Amino acid sequence: MGKRVSIQGYEGSFHQVAAQQFFGRDVEVITCATFREVIRVASNRKESDGGVMAIENSIAGSILPNYNLLQKSPLLVVGEIYLQIEQHLMVNPGVTLEDIREVHSHPMALLQCIDYLEKHPAWKLVETEDTALSAKHLHQHRSRHTAAIASGLAAELFGLHILAPSIQTMKNNYTRFLILQREENAMVVSNPNKASVNFHTDHSRGSLARVLTRIADGGINLSKLQSFPIPGSEWEYSFHADMEFDDMDQFERVIEAIKPITAELKIYGTYKKGITV
Repeated sequence: MGKRVSIQGYEGSFHQVAAQQFFGRDVEVITCATFREVIRVASNRKESDGGVMAIENSIAGSILPNYNLLQKSPLLVVGEIYLQIEQHLMVNPGVTLEDIREVHSHPMALLQCIDYLEKHPAWKLVETEDTALSAKHLHQHRSRHTAAIASGLAAELFGLHILAPSIQTMKNNYTRFLILQREENAMVVSNPNKASVNFHTDHSRGSLARVLTRIADGGINLSKLQSFPIPGSEWEYSFHADMEFDDMDQFERVIEAIKPITAELKIYGTYKKGITV
C-alpha cells in the first residue's frame, strides 16, 4: 500500500510529480489549497503519512512563507527532490496547432514560456489559477480551440496530447521540494549527508560570523543561509541553514561547536542530498 501525502495544488501538479519521484508512482496525494493546509494535513497522523512542500526555485528564489511554516511545524525533513520544471503545450486528442485560439495556464507558466508563445501572436493567453487545473478543465470541456500549459503528468492523467514538449524558455529551471513527516513515523535515512537547521544569535557584533566560522572550520558546506526577523524583537534574526557533510559524526561535532554561541537551535532533519538531473 502506497503512502498518502499532502501536496499544494491539484492532481497533475509539479508537487505530485515530486511526490511520485520520492515515494513512487503508487503514492496517493491529498490536494490542498494552501501550503498552510499542507502542513496541517501532514501533521495529522489520521489524515496522511506526511507532506511535500516546495521551498525554493532556481529562478524565483526562496518561498519565504514556507520557511516560517516549517519553523512552526512539528514535522521533520526526511528528504528533498530537485525537480526540473518542464512546461508542455497540450490539447485534446485530434486538435492541431492551427486549431488553437487560446492558451490557458498559471501566469508564471505563461511567463516561463513567453518566447515560444510570442511565435504565435494570434493566440489569446488566458491566466488561470493553476497549471494542472487548466489541463483538467481542458479535458472536461473537450474544447477544440483551447490549449493548456502544464506538466507531463497532467497530460497523462487527463488524456491530453502534448503538441509541443518543454516549451519553457529557461531549460535549467528547478524547484526544490522538501519531504516532511511526523517524528513518530519518519522514515529512517541511512547515511544522511545533508541537514536543515534553524538558529538565532544575539545582537552582538560578529555573532553570526563566529557561528559561520565554526561551521566552516568543521569542514561543512553551507549550501543555504536564509535570514528572518524574529517577531517582537529589535533587529534580531533567526537563520535557516542547509548543511552538507560527509558523515553524521562530522555534523554532530559542528552542532556541538555552535550550540554555545547560538540560541534555540533546532534541527529540522538529516537526510540525503537531492540530485539535480
